[in-house]
Amino acid sequence: MPTSGQLKTPLHAWHCDHGGKIVSFGGWEMPVQYEKGILTEHLATRRSGGFFDVSHMGRFRVEGKDTMAFLQRVLTNDSSILEPWQAQYTLLANETGGVIDDAYLYHPEGEYLIVVNASNRKKDWDHFQEEARQFQDLELLDLTEEMAMIAVQGPQTEDLISSFLEQGSLPLRRHNSLSKITMMGVDILISRTGYTGEPHCFEMFIPAGKVSGIWEMLHHAGISSGFTAVGLGARDTLRLEARLPLYGHELGIDPEGVEIPAYAFPLTAYAVSFAESKGNFIGREALARQYQDLEQLRSGNSTEIPSLPKKIFALHLLDRGVMRQGDVVFKGETRLGTVTSGTVVPYWKFSGLGESSEITDQQDRRSIGLALLSARTQIGTDLEIEVRGRRLKARVVSGHGSSKIPPYFRALIP
Repeated sequence: MPTSGQLKTPLHAWHCDHGGKIVSFGGWEMPVQYEKGILTEHLATRRSGGFFDVSHMGRFRVEGKDTMAFLQRVLTNDSSILEPWQAQYTLLANETGGVIDDAYLYHPEGEYLIVVNASNRKKDWDHFQEEARQFQDLELLDLTEEMAMIAVQGPQTEDLISSFLEQGSLPLRRHNSLSKITMMGVDILISRTGYTGEPHCFEMFIPAGKVSGIWEMLHHAGISSGFTAVGLGARDTLRLEARLPLYGHELGIDPEGVEIPAYAFPLTAYAVSFAESKGNFIGREALARQYQDLEQLRSGNSTEIPSLPKKIFALHLLDRGVMRQGDVVFKGETRLGTVTSGTVVPYWKFSGLGESSEITDQQDRRSIGLALLSARTQIGTDLEIEVRGRRLKARVVSGHGSSKIPPYFRALIP
């Protein structure tokens, strides 16, 4: 497993040939954006669709009779309830209830595949290898460089991918469902997962030697419908708008150097199981204390919440400006916490309300973020963020957008 030097995905030459601005990320050379820029890529994904090279993500296969015992030990979700052709969001926790990484576990029939963050690949691999010593019949395989991975996200993606199917069918219209398809004679594992918040989202696992042809075919066909290739920059703005965490921001260590409790982020509720079938696992006791504090906080009966003093909240900036990671958040003269992620994102305007609303050609921009604040902070609270020496007004919101009315993700404006 390479530990030094910059790796390149099988699509690296394509990115360079098509105007990709290459940067170093997690040990890989990756496009941060293309010639039309981050805002255009963001808007294209929300209106039509975007192509994402995510081959830099770590992909580990787990094999052997002790596979389930291992998964139950090192992951926080209950792997035993995962039916064939399903996936689940999960965490790698430490004994103190912090997050080593967040991950996805995929279960095509007869195998298990764990996908982890690129920047944590070696750390996660070493962690898994250490834990694997407890098990006699277990093999871990790093497939990152032999198996490519691309994401196709956006309202028109179902139609685009369906037009090239030679065998198989798209996964059931349920988030986290999987299937196997054939395109250009290549067998592909495809899942309804992604990192954009789009109602229609797919990730595809493709042999590294075959991915270029499939990417080129999809890209060429999608351009006329408004699709575009998307770099790391818009991938970040899309995930932030969807209120999804990024390791090193909402997970891991906070801007003040303190470990962020796993339950500080709302999505952890879907990533941790205390079911009897789950058994013991790394961090169970600490996570259980966080969960109990969270329940006490929700009930309004708690006077002390020692294991969960802060939580991640979504913020919408009311004044002109841009919040960034590390900016301090105040309520009056009380310091509530710090911004963990912040930027300006564009959005499409819709006419009408609810299911009858339709996308228009009008667009606007807004400054949004996520912040680690006092756990007692309430949705709707107005506060201030110190940005470059100025106090800017902001509001705590429930989220920045909604995926509840397919095929579009809709911005929520307070």
